[in-house]
Amino acid sequence: MDSARSWLHKFQPRDRLRSNTRRRDSMDGTEDDSISEEEASNMTKQKVAAAKKYIENHYKEQMKNLQERRERRILLEKKLADADVSEEDQNNLIKFLEKKETEYMRLQRHKMGVDDFELLTMIGKGAFGEVRICREKTTGNVYAMKKLKKSEMLRRGQVEHVKAERNLLAEVDSNCIVKLYCSFQDDEFLYLIMEYLPGGDMMTLLMRKDTLNEDEARFYVAETVLAIESIHKHNYVHSTLEDTDFSTGDNASGSSTGAYSTVGTPDYIAPEVLLKKGYALECDWWSLGAIMFEMLVGYPPFYSDDPMSTCRKIVNWKMHLKFPEEARLSLEAKDLISKLLCNVNQRLGSKGADEIKAHIWFRGIDWDRIYQMEAAFIPEVNDELDTQNFEKFEESEHQSHSSSRSGPWRRMLSSKDINFVGYTYKNFEIVNDYQVPGMAELKKKSTKPKRPTIKSLFEEGPETDTETSEPPANGSYSSRLPPKV
Repeated sequence: MDSARSWLHKFQPRDRLRSNTRRRDSMDGTEDDSISEEEASNMTKQKVAAAKKYIENHYKEQMKNLQERRERRILLEKKLADADVSEEDQNNLIKFLEKKETEYMRLQRHKMGVDDFELLTMIGKGAFGEVRICREKTTGNVYAMKKLKKSEMLRRGQVEHVKAERNLLAEVDSNCIVKLYCSFQDDEFLYLIMEYLPGGDMMTLLMRKDTLNEDEARFYVAETVLAIESIHKHNYVHSTLEDTDFSTGDNASGSSTGAYSTVGTPDYIAPEVLLKKGYALECDWWSLGAIMFEMLVGYPPFYSDDPMSTCRKIVNWKMHLKFPEEARLSLEAKDLISKLLCNVNQRLGSKGADEIKAHIWFRGIDWDRIYQMEAAFIPEVNDELDTQNFEKFEESEHQSHSSSRSGPWRRMLSSKDINFVGYTYKNFEIVNDYQVPGMAELKKKSTKPKRPTIKSLFEEGPETDTETSEPPANGSYSSRLPPKV
């Protein structure tokens, strides 16, 4: 409550000052009352809306955190009840969880910012911002930082899309989706701090290999099916899935959403999205078909040098969808692509991902063990800061942010702006890594080793059962890549 009260208090002095100034100016006859009152009214309305949104979000997050805390306690107690653990160890584990919960509450009150991170190599750049690896200054842990311009979000009408991306990453806990550790903002930018996957993305792999054979493509298409399925289970529609959105090196999919009118790359967008007829989950399966086509053929199915020509080809897909003879695709591959790149009411996947999983092209895929399968491509990764599997970007010595400050959109840019209220987020898992004042003292209070650990209870098998547990397949991502940060 104190944080909400202090946040609201920031509004008061300026409003009072403006009100007093207007009174003096009105008495002096130096200002048009109607204009000043109109400006003040609009400003007040915006601040009232922002304050209302902030308070609603504040208490919503409070209730959510309380519920999640209860669920973690119940889950631990259930794990302890099912495990062969002494009463002393049970008490120690419960106390450890309570300490971790206290650390998490302290971290929630700690305002994170870009100054908490050392910015390193850029690995992605787009119309809205950039992605670069960064190192957290206190712990030394390496993450991927996605930085988005607020002004561009507002100007291009992408506010709802970027909020949906943040919400998706915060809600979905899946091997298929990159993990979000925290998000925050300043007056000009939005920031997402995510796990860094050094294996690179599909776009870079295709640039190097040109095409994939069907066995290689089958592996990555199957992973993409699981990623889309996990998104759909949370009622999110990706709408512009691209081959830069999922990693080749750590089995994860990103989720940048957008539309052709603002992004400018329509190669993978379904016709119903371009025609603005209204669309649902099925549009993502069209994108899957376009990506599969590109993997096997070497270019998107409706590629053109002119984006508008690409749009026309997509809308008139029946005339333009052709399989080049030199690609030598199997009949099964052509059949799957044709059933994805088709009318929405006939599209495979309209009744769920199981329709696609059952297609004959995926014969032999063990969907429950795909993350233990031998990887189709083993990326070379030398260390945690290795970026060789990503496209190279030129770095400017002095990156100017003046463009985001200019124009009418700058008036709306503020960390308190209603459009971005509630963007801040911290994942419970970051407690293990992040250090704030007081945490070190808490951890020093008990030096007695505790066995078993919470980690061992939450893993698939007992920590000491090394003989019966099945190791990852030779060549699998989990055995070749560095551990996730």
